[in-house]
Amino acid sequence: MRVISGSAKGIRLLAPKGLDIRPTADRVKESLFNIIGDAARDTVVLDLFAGTGALGIESLSRGAKFAYFVDISRISTELIKRNLDLTKLAARASVLTQDAERVLDRLGKQGVRFDLIFLDPPYRISVSFLDAILSKLASDLLCDDGLLVLEHSAKSNPREPAGLRIGSTRTYGDTAITFYYMKGDR
Repeated sequence: MRVISGSAKGIRLLAPKGLDIRPTADRVKESLFNIIGDAARDTVVLDLFAGTGALGIESLSRGAKFAYFVDISRISTELIKRNLDLTKLAARASVLTQDAERVLDRLGKQGVRFDLIFLDPPYRISVSFLDAILSKLASDLLCDDGLLVLEHSAKSNPREPAGLRIGSTRTYGDTAITFYYMKGDR
């Protein structure tokens, strides 16, 4: 697992031991960033269910202004901090060890808005919980012209919650990436 482009290009990120964290494969990450192009530049990014932080770190390396990394696992957030230190990107990041719903509520109340959101929840997450998270992101946290990227099992069908519309879905083996936009945008 490595940073593909930008200021931290080529730096190998620390990967987890065991199967509790499922990092985005390099080929999927490379395809994803080829699709979104310069969309990460000068943005505020949210990497939710961040795991290793690979997607947010790639965004920072490519010119994002700031990134928030959220994961409930202290093991994950410690790994993210170490990866941010390795890439020398820690000054432009905030790492939060907390439940996703609580963090989203707090950030929403603070008026934080995101241009780019990466959502990589466990594949076993309930549909109702995922819908609630997507709706919260759409109503309170995603900028009107923002992009939300959901990584999910290729076996699941992405839903279109209130406020969001699906732009496209790409499949890479067992993994699928769905691109969401605010309704009325693009």
